[in-house]
Amino acid sequence: MNIPILYENDDLVLIDKPAGVMVHGDGKSTEPTIADWFAQTYPASKDVGEPAEQADGTLLARPGIVHRLDADTSGVLILAKTQEAYAYLKTQFQDRKMKKVYVAFVYGNVRNDRGIINRPIGKSRRDPRLRTAMRGARGMMRDAITHYRVVTRGTGVTELELRPKTGRTHQIRVHMQSMNHPVVSDPLYAPTKEPMLGFERLALHARSIAFIAPSGEDLLIEAPLPEDFVRGEKMLKEQSE
Repeated sequence: MNIPILYENDDLVLIDKPAGVMVHGDGKSTEPTIADWFAQTYPASKDVGEPAEQADGTLLARPGIVHRLDADTSGVLILAKTQEAYAYLKTQFQDRKMKKVYVAFVYGNVRNDRGIINRPIGKSRRDPRLRTAMRGARGMMRDAITHYRVVTRGTGVTELELRPKTGRTHQIRVHMQSMNHPVVSDPLYAPTKEPMLGFERLALHARSIAFIAPSGEDLLIEAPLPEDFVRGEKMLKEQSE
């Protein structure tokens, strides 16, 4: 598996995760994951991190994994090479000190040039794979905040820059669906909509992350836009001319 490395030091490595690759196993799929790649590439760090407990009590190894991206989301991902770095980075995420920027193409014409979505997110009652920002969620609703800015408007599609202030599962996808502007080609939150701009996967990319490294260094790491995003931007700009 060819995984581009964006930055690396003794404590951590930041990669550009390709779309279509899971960050860690789910106990069902046999496809290689980022966690598998990390354990093979950094064997001295294969025990770093914490396993995930499945519903049946089995544990799934997640070497190096501090946070995650959905399988179809591309972009920058941090992996810890030492247990000390793992604990430090996990605290940074929990304290909301990580500044993340995403790019997405969403259905429709987003009315305001910028805004803040402040809607708690919980588990869906109708499908265990889904989350919801609507009433009637199962269990506790957790606070979730996403800032957005319009980049380009086209015909039936808007390109957004998004800055989530919290890190809930599917947060951007759920928040955009709650505004009636789901992410283009989202199989879970827009299953009946036609793909647009040639996207064959979820049109969501983790563009950058800024944080203070365990060494005390200020880091801003960016993942270049993938080819499908470059193509989508070009098509939108041609529509808006």
